[in-house]
Amino acid sequence: MGSSGRIDKSYPTVCGHTGPVLDIDWCPHNDQVIASGSEDCTVMVWQIPENGLVTAMSEPVVALEGHSKRVGIVTWHPTARNILLSAGCDNVIMIWNVGTGESLITLEDMHPDMIFSVAWNRNGSLICTACKDKRVRVIDPRKGELIGEKDKAHEGARPMRAIFLSDGNVFTTGFSRMSERQLALWNPQNMEEPITVHEMDSSNGVLLPFYDADTNVVYLCGKGDSSIRYFEITEEAPYVHYLNTFSSKEPQRGMGYLPKRGLDVNKCEIARFYKLHERKCEPIIMTVPRKSDLFQDDLYPDTAGPDCAIEAEDWFEGKNGEPILISLKDGYIPAKNRDLKVVKKNILDNKPKLSKNAENNAANTAAKTAAQTAAPPPAVKNDGKLDEVLKEIRSLRELVSTQEKRIAKLEEQLAQM
Repeated sequence: MGSSGRIDKSYPTVCGHTGPVLDIDWCPHNDQVIASGSEDCTVMVWQIPENGLVTAMSEPVVALEGHSKRVGIVTWHPTARNILLSAGCDNVIMIWNVGTGESLITLEDMHPDMIFSVAWNRNGSLICTACKDKRVRVIDPRKGELIGEKDKAHEGARPMRAIFLSDGNVFTTGFSRMSERQLALWNPQNMEEPITVHEMDSSNGVLLPFYDADTNVVYLCGKGDSSIRYFEITEEAPYVHYLNTFSSKEPQRGMGYLPKRGLDVNKCEIARFYKLHERKCEPIIMTVPRKSDLFQDDLYPDTAGPDCAIEAEDWFEGKNGEPILISLKDGYIPAKNRDLKVVKKNILDNKPKLSKNAENNAANTAAKTAAQTAAPPPAVKNDGKLDEVLKEIRSLRELVSTQEKRIAKLEEQLAQM
């Protein structure tokens, strides 16, 4: 798990952007891959070495260029491999095939103002957006069509957020005309009236919603608040049921949410957040107090695993895939992740496409050679990279030897006990 708190100043970083990074998103299908959007108008995709960073990383696997202003939102497709959505302050949404580095969908005339949030639905066939023009929109991105929209979903001027629930309804947070914080539930087929609206309180922090699709619980983290409230969403009135509030002393500057397969099921852990303080990051772990040693299957319905249902090409051609679920009964054991390979397409030489089998064989051979060299394969082959790889191997060796010493020391202490 590593330790929490403040990290050393000399800790290696990912530093390839030329402007501040505004948003990041871990890939749901590859635990080593992360996307970032920046003020430098680019989106970059990074492959983090399996044991974490040993040296600073400045070369992304791929840089996606197409936005004309800073990129404030990046979010991966939930079920298709290598599809990434980005939204910029140019009010444009772009959907990329990261495997080829191309932007395949650009939605540019749908938002007249800044986009506050974008979220995919459960199978990634639709997106919902919240915009500064006070509208919440449901969009079919492949057709470029508006499925539904609501003007003044929340009447206040402060930012809204919108996410999909697994039944297809949309959950929003925003502010009333009197600057009260609100949450609301909408049916995209008929957005005239909300299914329900809840007034919360008059704090001015934007409420960030995190959703657990397996238990239908929404966690609301207010920016600048020191609490996390959570609600269960049901199909019958009153639809949104307040469950509890987690409170702490210090306000949160931001919040991350761990995928369910990362939870410790032996401790009845049901959610884990990563709370950003001014100078450190702190895990917040929610558990159900139970004394049993058996797997609590009522707490852990099958959850979305790391396998993608469809390939990028399938999705762009119109296919959909539901999440592939896994049981958490024995805890999640990560498979060896495939490296993210980017095939830059050259329009001039249309080579015949490899068949799936040939493709897999090629991937397997590449994986085998990579495994034999035992060094992370550099994304771009050149001599400068070799030094970097050697440096990384050296520091990994050092890491191994310090860990060995540490283990020996601990064993000694144990023996004495």
